[in-house]
Amino acid sequence: MITLRKLTLRRGAKLLLDEAEAAIHPGQHVGIVGPNGCGKSSLFALLRGELHPDGGDADVPAAWVVAHVAQETPAVDRSAIDYTMDGDRELRAVEAEIADAQARNDGERLAHAHERYRQIDGYSARARAAALLHGLGFAAQDLERPVREFSGGWRMRLNLAQALMCRSDLLLLDEPTNHLDLDAVLWLEGWLQNYRGTLLVISHDREFLDATVTAVLHFDQRKLKPYSGNYSAFEEQRAMQLAQQQALHARQQREIARLERFVERFRAKATKARQAQSRIKALERMERIAPAHVDSPFAIRFREFPGSPDPMLMLDGVSAGYGGAAVLHDIRLNIPAGARIGLLGRNGAGKSTLIKLLAGRLAPLTGTRREGKDLRIGYFAQYQLEDLRADESPLQHLARIDPGAREQALRDFLGGFGFSGDMALAKVEGFSGGERARLALAIIVWQRPNLLLLDEPTNHLDLDMREALTLALQEFEGAVVLVSHDRHLLRTTCDTLMLVADGRVAPFDGDLEDYRDWLAERRAAEERPKSTAGEQRREQKRAEAEARNRLAQARRPLEKRVRELEAAMAKLGAEKSRLEAMLAAEDFYTRSTPEQVTNALREQARVAQALEEAEAEWFRLQEALEGLSA
Repeated sequence: MITLRKLTLRRGAKLLLDEAEAAIHPGQHVGIVGPNGCGKSSLFALLRGELHPDGGDADVPAAWVVAHVAQETPAVDRSAIDYTMDGDRELRAVEAEIADAQARNDGERLAHAHERYRQIDGYSARARAAALLHGLGFAAQDLERPVREFSGGWRMRLNLAQALMCRSDLLLLDEPTNHLDLDAVLWLEGWLQNYRGTLLVISHDREFLDATVTAVLHFDQRKLKPYSGNYSAFEEQRAMQLAQQQALHARQQREIARLERFVERFRAKATKARQAQSRIKALERMERIAPAHVDSPFAIRFREFPGSPDPMLMLDGVSAGYGGAAVLHDIRLNIPAGARIGLLGRNGAGKSTLIKLLAGRLAPLTGTRREGKDLRIGYFAQYQLEDLRADESPLQHLARIDPGAREQALRDFLGGFGFSGDMALAKVEGFSGGERARLALAIIVWQRPNLLLLDEPTNHLDLDMREALTLALQEFEGAVVLVSHDRHLLRTTCDTLMLVADGRVAPFDGDLEDYRDWLAERRAAEERPKSTAGEQRREQKRAEAEARNRLAQARRPLEKRVRELEAAMAKLGAEKSRLEAMLAAEDFYTRSTPEQVTNALREQARVAQALEEAEAEWFRLQEALEGLSA
């Protein structure tokens, strides 16, 4: 059992827990909830032994094997499946024992090692690792790819697979769904429901918590409050407690006011002085009940926009992709005013490609994209968080896009996104992922869009901010196209579902439960054995070869252009440095004619502009190449 006794925990000067108490029993599945910054991740670091309590005790059974998801992934040549198997530390230890016993010709030791290998299911370990990777969205051809070839999001999936591979007694998961699509989230829910160890999970996805936990531990005013049941049960219990607390507080305030009125009225009268003193003592002894409050600092309100065209956006016979290779074919989509569309589809099916196409960030390969008059698009994607200016504050970001706005109006607006007081003036470089996401959303909302295109907007957002966004989207009078693995957001925001699959975009006839069944059927079909093992191997090799050929054909012209740009940038950079050095020389202006100075300045500007354009194209091509590798 995990026991926390009078636990005090700090991070720097910030007090996170103050004499908190909690007990977690073996086999419990517990959701750890609370606002961002309250100390949830620090509690995990404490349980892993990476932090020490500032007071009290935190006891984890010494014999327990603890698994967690590493935050960094080394860029190694090790294959994805071998990297996943490394998570089973005992398996690797027994394999090393077998190899050493064989090298020393120690038959008895070798026999014991093989028996232990059988007991820990070593012979099925590779199949278990492959099943984990498949569940998390990796294709069969990805299993032997080196780790270094995967992008950051896929490496986080590898770390998750490695943690699940460990035969652990305690599994610590901190926001495990952030880098997953809905397909992988649904699979992970099923896996965790069958996990027999003790599970502690930090998540801001309420439906994920509902499906995976049987208890909740809530960070509340620097204490830990336990609740039985899933997240929905926690919300109901907490709402009831808050209502009761508020009623008791109101009653006590009335009693305090009555006693104070008596004291004020009769303190000076000799005949009532003793009674007044007794009431003063009663007030002093009274244990004050704090007023109930909800911690959420967020209140998002979409600003009114002039109006919406109808239809807002049309795609007619459009194909879209990268480097001339189409990912989606013959898209025919009409977005009417006020539409609420949720996009479903497995990872890599093309949902983000469709969103980029709708946003105008990706040009059609064929067909026509038409915008309605006065269309105002608000587009959110995760990569845009990196476009925020690190040296500017939230207030400066908004003032730059709307110079005529009053500062107080901007401050009031930012306060609804959690940037009140000094936070509105703090530089972005010190912001967390959640704070950056909130700022990116604030910038979009301020610009009064009438069509919102949202690609996983809830990543890194805590439950309070997700709920505020959900309520705001429900009140938003424009159109919404949403990609999200947060089913609560999809259910409450969208009234139409569209499926992106097999290179096509089509209406989905059903709800999210039907989509779960559709995914299960697809998985079953993929896992169904071929008629013979030989045919299966030949089919797999053929599919892998075709995939490699398609990828190579798509990448080849992009890579060629990247090499050309890199050579051009090197020449332009050298020319820019030469011109800057010449213009910086003290005697240049005295020994040159005015015409020579003007020509040099003009040439410097031309080279700088050419270099900037080359760099911009280089970045666009790199993004396209990354999209092909994902």
